[in-house]
Amino acid sequence: MRKFVYFVVLIFLFSNSAMLTYAQEPELGNWELGIKYIADDEGKAFVLNENGERVIQFYVHNTEMFEVEISFEYELPFEGLANGPESEKIQAGDNETFNLLIEDIDVFDFAAMSKEEMKITATLVSRAGIAVVIPENQEAVADIEIPTIHSITVDIADPAGAMNAGTDMVLRVTVTNDGNIKDKVGEIDLSDNCPLMTLDNGLDKLLVTDLEIGQSANADLKITASDSHPRKNCKLEVVIYSNGAMNTGNSRISEDETSITVEPPLAKPVDDQDDDDDEGSVSEVVDSSLPAPGIGIILLSSIMALFYAGINSKKRYN
Repeated sequence: MRKFVYFVVLIFLFSNSAMLTYAQEPELGNWELGIKYIADDEGKAFVLNENGERVIQFYVHNTEMFEVEISFEYELPFEGLANGPESEKIQAGDNETFNLLIEDIDVFDFAAMSKEEMKITATLVSRAGIAVVIPENQEAVADIEIPTIHSITVDIADPAGAMNAGTDMVLRVTVTNDGNIKDKVGEIDLSDNCPLMTLDNGLDKLLVTDLEIGQSANADLKITASDSHPRKNCKLEVVIYSNGAMNTGNSRISEDETSITVEPPLAKPVDDQDDDDDEGSVSEVVDSSLPAPGIGIILLSSIMALFYAGINSKKRYN
């Protein structure tokens, strides 16, 4: 009987000791790393902005009875840089959220809608302030997507010099696809501040020219100043709209301007019609503006001459 009592006591003490030891031992793996996906959908990618940046939120849920310290490592696509916490302490029972800033990705170097995977690795550093012996790692992944950028720029060649009223001038207009997706010009607006200046439709061919990434196209714009155009510096402006941006409801535009100087019309040459007539002529007739003498004057002059002649004769004989 005494042996049985001893046996029961030993079992009781052993059970309590085991339970106490189990209670003191931490339960491994009772923390969780996760990413806050868009609409809780792991299949939706995080789209970067045009500056190559995006903030992604992730969390660590600590369900243990002790504080844990977690370190983080990041693997990013598209040569991006990660700006996030290196390590954090999470209290028992807490669910802490952290921000990871993805930056320095040149989205123009990659095709629109390209996707690659990023990864966050969390490692348990310590539990209740005591460094862990057996490493514990968790990973979380998400897709990063390059945004679609429609960007067509326009450049107007400056005129070589002034133009005269009544003449025309041709300027070269160049458009370039600086976006990361195939595009073309969707709309063109021309304007100037000289009402006596006319702009033709030489740029219409740009509306039907597809532009690959980095490709350029050009067209000639003919400018005509009317004969009565005064001397003036005219401002010419060209505004273009990206066709791709217009189709997505955006108003992505590019504009350029130049100045055109209009001078008075050229002086007309004077025709010398007498040149041909003068060739071979040997004499020239000179007209006098004096009136022709009358018959009475001629008779009077004759009588006076005879009178003076008679007087002179008498003097000679006397």
